[in-house]
Amino acid sequence: MEKEFDPYLRIDDVTVDRSDVAMLRAIDDCGSLSGAAAALERSYPRLQQRVVELEEAVGPLVERTRGGADGGGSSLTETARDLLARFDRLVAAYEGVARVDETVLTGPVIDRDGELATVETEAGNILAVVPADAATASVTIRSDAVSLHAPADVPRAEGTSVRNRFPGTVSWLEAGDAVARVGIELEDGDGGDEGTELVALVTRRSVKALGLEPGRSIVASVKATAARGVARDERNDR
Repeated sequence: MEKEFDPYLRIDDVTVDRSDVAMLRAIDDCGSLSGAAAALERSYPRLQQRVVELEEAVGPLVERTRGGADGGGSSLTETARDLLARFDRLVAAYEGVARVDETVLTGPVIDRDGELATVETEAGNILAVVPADAATASVTIRSDAVSLHAPADVPRAEGTSVRNRFPGTVSWLEAGDAVARVGIELEDGDGGDEGTELVALVTRRSVKALGLEPGRSIVASVKATAARGVARDERNDR
């Protein structure tokens, strides 16, 4: 599963990403390719070549004028402004769904192997990076660190760093253009039906491949190194 998501537009064989958008906006602000290259601290020949590559895919993006009273310069075409508007709409839709959620599981440390500790929680035991002096820990799991598997396709724990596995049921799904937030109702540590909700951030491709929908049985996995714990002072909870 991807850990970071970066919005982009795919046009023919060219990918338009944030750096391309920054380049076009710099050209618009500076009024020239050379000015944009200086402002972005990028090589002018490479910036110019990138403009050519994009124009071959989407059409004219920069209108160049030479000489004259104002000394010439460059400005964006309507095609370029439409491209920027498309990217802005994509980012807005993306950021509306791709925020990172955090699930916190708390319990006593029952075993330790160096920096890794086993913490007993209501969702079951979880192996996490926990400070050495912690007797009780709160373990945080980010949604972009969660992978989802069909129950029959869960990879074996032996020989991998994906040591934490949590069976559960999809409780809700919020899908965007590229990614989706998925709520998973985990079984409790005793195998009961009700438990903690874990949120996963996955691609739309994964949603389709796994057939994710409310009620679907699923297994969430988390690498031990992606589960981070902090010491919990039990005296402050009283």
